Amino acid sequence: MKKTKRIIALVLAALMLAVCFAGCGGTSTTSNAGDNADKESKVYNIGISQQMKHEALDAATQGFQDALVKHLGKDHVKFDLQNAQGDSTACTTIANQFVSSNVDLIMGNGTTALQAAFTATQDIPVLGTSITDYGTALDIADWKGTTGMNVSGTSDLAPLDKQAEMLNELFPDAKKVGIIYCSAEPNSKYQATTITDYLKKYGYEVTDYTFADSNDLAAVTTTACEASDVLYIPTDNTAASNAGIINNIAEPAGVPIVAGEEGICKGCGVATLSISYYDLGYKTGEMAYDILVNGKDISTMEVQYAPATTKEYIKDRAEALKIKIPDGYKEITVE
Repeated sequence: MKKTKRIIALVLAALMLAVCFAGCGGTSTTSNAGDNADKESKVYNIGISQQMKHEALDAATQGFQDALVKHLGKDHVKFDLQNAQGDSTACTTIANQFVSSNVDLIMGNGTTALQAAFTATQDIPVLGTSITDYGTALDIADWKGTTGMNVSGTSDLAPLDKQAEMLNELFPDAKKVGIIYCSAEPNSKYQATTITDYLKKYGYEVTDYTFADSNDLAAVTTTACEASDVLYIPTDNTAASNAGIINNIAEPAGVPIVAGEEGICKGCGVATLSISYYDLGYKTGEMAYDILVNGKDISTMEVQYAPATTKEYIKDRAEALKIKIPDGYKEITVE
């Protein structure tokens, strides 16, 4: 009888142990399934502040969105796209709204948009695109390629020495070069200062013609055309948005314009050494994915640049100005 009781006790103990192991195993499986489900159902909220509407910035925004949709899936990312229409106060308001909404990441498209986002938060990752120089934009004197803060991104700076070289290739007999840009855009000032040194090496007399906003652009452009043989316009957002005003003055005056990017060139230029803003935005989207999903530390991520530049020209304007375009230039189609 005692032996029977002992056997029964051992069997019961074994059954209880089996139940315990089953329970532990079931708990572990449920936990893993829950983790996977959370990861698969995660929806990332992205705030996009675009400084203003024009072709280059629009292309960068589209590339950024396409990259994240491709890598995350359209059901796992939501974009809150806001356009500041060139108003710095609106950039600040938009950035503060994104912070209040606790978005997962902010993309600032344009220098003022980036600056506003950085000022609004030191916690949410902030990526910039269409930024010429991050040292200038963020007031970092000893710029080494990373910010050490919650900011990184991509730069739209085409090599300024190559732009000066191209201008000289097209206009070797010109004497006076006028540079037109918006004084409210620090990165435009940076480009103007940098390319001036390169242009002077070719023997040009270089003069800056700055405008505060679109209201005085026509008057400044008129003065620049009267005093210059050729004009250069850097990657300036305000100039890009008002390229038609510039063209309406420069074209009748017969003054050619070399532009810092394709969008400005389409509006008023004859040639440009350009990058793809779509590709630039797409690269920014890939950086966002690395931050959000792969856990990359934004403070140590190096600012990225466009992988290639292209010499481009507007055929009709070149012919009208009797400018001979050398081999190796791609014709821009203007719709």
